[in-house]
Amino acid sequence: MHIRPGGPEDTATVLSLFDDAVAWLVSHGREGQWGTEPWSRDPARVERVRGLAAEGLWIAELPDAGGGPEPVGALTATGKPPAYAPEVGEHELYVHMLLASRAHPGRRIGSQLLGHAREQARTRGISLVRVDCWSGGDGALIRYYERQGFTPTERAAVGDREVQVFETRV
Repeated sequence: MHIRPGGPEDTATVLSLFDDAVAWLVSHGREGQWGTEPWSRDPARVERVRGLAAEGLWIAELPDAGGGPEPVGALTATGKPPAYAPEVGEHELYVHMLLASRAHPGRRIGSQLLGHAREQARTRGISLVRVDCWSGGDGALIRYYERQGFTPTERAAVGDREVQVFETRV
């Protein structure tokens, strides 16, 4: 797998990954995470993705059948946490978005992207990496981040939902 820097030109790619993720979540009874409608049809979500693509975006690619790059994941991580995240008294790298294609199970796309975020933190001299996820449903997403070496810290309200904030040291 190759991980390359992304940018605004990757907005359509990231929206496609979100749309595929929503379809997969709905098919598994997890519509509470991101709803039931494709993100590409919601102007507010399209703008949100444009904003995410503008800073700190990384795209994971695998070779497609023709040998060209197939986008299979995306990560956005910056030094600025979202407003709802509890403050910390140090520099950090905050993972704002992690998407992994469900079309390639077992390829550890999400794990590799999170490893890339850890490496980016190390390179920048930052020892704290944080991320958050939807805290609802059956808890599978929380367990995923724990398996990735993240420790749950606090929960935060985001509109009518609650997210679990995690951290790890590098």
